[in-house]
Amino acid sequence: MRLILFVPLAALVVLFALSNRQEVDLRLWPFDFVWSLPLSLAVLVPAAFTFLLGAAIVWLSDLPARRRGWLARRRATALQREIDRIHAAEKAAAADRLAGPAT
Repeated sequence: MRLILFVPLAALVVLFALSNRQEVDLRLWPFDFVWSLPLSLAVLVPAAFTFLLGAAIVWLSDLPARRRGWLARRRATALQREIDRIHAAEKAAAADRLAGPAT
């Protein structure tokens, strides 16, 4: 499924980069700094940076939910161990009752 989404998207990015090779000047106002680079880089680099920044924000905002999930799994494991211990004790008690009194 990832490949079905990745291949067309990668092809579009490559086609965009090949179609937009002309140089553009980026000026940092109010300074006299001018940076010449291909238009495709001027568009794709900020887009990639923005995507990664958004992914980091989502990842950080999801940390509390992940922590709650981790704690819930830990609690479920502890409860399952307790249930297994109780079942083992009940089986042992039932086996003792079936065996009858030791004489």
